[in-house]
Amino acid sequence: MSIKEQAEALPSSISHFNFIMSKPILYTFPLSVWAAVPEVARIELGYQSESIESKVINLVNGENFNPEFLKINPNATLPALVAEGRTYTTTTDVVRYLIGHAPKKVPYGNPALISRIHEDSLDPNFPLLAARDETSLSAASSGFASVFVNNRQNALLKYVDTPEAEPFKTSVFEPKIQANGAVLDIYTGKASDEVKQVFFKQCTQHWNNISDFILKELPGYLPESGFINGDVPGEDDFHIGIWLVRIANLCGGTPTKDSYRC
Repeated sequence: MSIKEQAEALPSSISHFNFIMSKPILYTFPLSVWAAVPEVARIELGYQSESIESKVINLVNGENFNPEFLKINPNATLPALVAEGRTYTTTTDVVRYLIGHAPKKVPYGNPALISRIHEDSLDPNFPLLAARDETSLSAASSGFASVFVNNRQNALLKYVDTPEAEPFKTSVFEPKIQANGAVLDIYTGKASDEVKQVFFKQCTQHWNNISDFILKELPGYLPESGFINGDVPGEDDFHIGIWLVRIANLCGGTPTKDSYRC
């Protein structure tokens, strides 16, 4: 290669070097239960605050449906992490990356337990929207749940017909508009009594699933003292701990000064 050719190639080489050496970007939101898992992991793993860049995606306003974010995470979920030229789009993968590159080493967890806590049947987000009878439906319809669902629907309808949304139309927008719209119809009184009764049963079953897991299944993983992964919090503790905090909050628990926000 001539000197001229080397000179012409230099800017792209520098750009590539900067790309590799740039710090990870964590996409997060303070009210997201699963985004809280890597936030807690960052603290426990000894990361300096400036070592990872944070970008907030406002889930309440439906910013996760912006096609620009969908290019990063086609699941339209948080957290997401961009690091070393790769994108991690699940809570499990994000936390695994953080553990693998952490200043402080902690134990990896039990893949089966982590997979279990992320099953749809134990989803800690669904209870935010759930209603088991007319009384709880009235509360949901006049509270945060209604605002959240309405904002999501507005965002979905805002983006769906844009050219940038076309690659995600069938995978994200159409199913989300249908599912979210069905819940919105229940909140706004447009759904039939039959549909409401089915919704009540689904919500009741979901809470029963959570109760059974906490009372019958989870104790089998808990040690007599310390943490699931040993003397210090590890991978299992990050996931299970945040999940439990969200469920406790939904049951009326309040945070203390030492609690992690989720």
